[in-house]
Amino acid sequence: MLLKLVIIFLLVFIFIFNLRNFLKLNRKQKVFNSKKITTFNKKNLNNWMNLTKKERYNLTKQDSLNYMDKRKLLLDEIRNEYKKISRKNSEGNIKKK
Repeated sequence: MLLKLVIIFLLVFIFIFNLRNFLKLNRKQKVFNSKKITTFNKKNLNNWMNLTKKERYNLTKQDSLNYMDKRKLLLDEIRNEYKKISRKNSEGNIKKK
């Protein structure tokens, strides 16, 4: 009896987990709608113009979010480098005294 309950619980858990992943994938795929265009330039300008207004908006929004993430990472790296440099300078000043 207990074994059956454990098996049922595991199956339900696996089903819910897979359903959640499936829904996440669908949300990400709605941006492109099978057009599979990631970058735009002069050569594929017509492809960009063939996108709907909402698709173009979503793509620019996604580009903006990617830019913000890259910018945050770069600022973190700069802060860490500054901390390292300031520690070295403070250690050097302590040794001189």
